[in-house]
Parts: sequence; C-alpha cells; structure tokens
Amino acid sequence: MEKIHQHIDIKKFLPHRPPMLLVDDLLYIDKKSVTTSFKINVNCIFVSENRFMACGLIENAAQTCSAIVGQSFFKKNDHNGDSNKVIGFINHVKNVTINHLPEAGRCLISHAELISRLDTGEQTVCKMRCEIKEREQVVSNCEITLLIKSL
Repeated sequence: MEKIHQHIDIKKFLPHRPPMLLVDDLLYIDKKSVTTSFKINVNCIFVSENRFMACGLIENAAQTCSAIVGQSFFKKNDHNGDSNKVIGFINHVKNVTINHLPEAGRCLISHAELISRLDTGEQTVCKMRCEIKEREQVVSNCEITLLIKSL
C-alpha cells in the first residue's frame, strides 16, 4: 500500500468499528506519512455540546498514525486487508496542542509523519507526529507512540 490510486476501505485495516471508528477515508499514504479525513457526525460518542472533544481528536490522530506502520503488516498489493489482522495500542501521547474543538458536521483532515520505528518481528513500536486541520486551520497536533502487532 502506498500512494492511493483507488478507494481503500479503511475498515478492513483498522480493528475499530463505529462508534469508535474515527477515520472515514484514506487520502494518501506512503512509508513515512499518511493523510486521512473524518466527518464529525453529530451522533458521534466524542461529541458533547455540538463540539468534538479533545479525546476524540487524540483517537483520530492515533487511528491516522496507525496506518503508516500498519501497512507494513500487509502484503504489498493487499487493498482488501485479507493478508493479516493487526491491533494497536497507544503507549504515549505528548506535546499535545488543541487550538479549538471543532463543531459537529465539520470535516477534519489529519496528516501524520513517522518519526521513528522499532521492529521486533511480530510487533512494531513507532513514534509519529500528527496535525489535524479543519478548513486549513490547525485544530490540534501531537506526538503519539503506538505498539502495533499481528493478531
């Protein structure tokens, strides 16, 4: 999986399901970066008083980040997620900045870049930086360390 030339159903590569799935579309991916989109539904469990909560922003960032390293657990041209199943865990979140909480109905564009990774065979520990924007305005940014492993 690299640069997107066709629609890829992200649900086939993330273990999350609604209401915990906070990524709608995979817009771009290569070995060191990824861009996703997510439209905030008013009924989302992370919406309170018509605002997407900070914990939702962190979870959206984590799901976006997991795609960078998660893709290495699948065969190169597997666009259906048939060659493996993975699970990920948030190990550490730091340098979090939240500029504002976006309203329900808005679309977020999340871009993440790989800072470092350590592969140990069946699992990978990786550190990434993520920036979330709404209409070109930075909503949030953070650094996340994830553990991703095959099931």
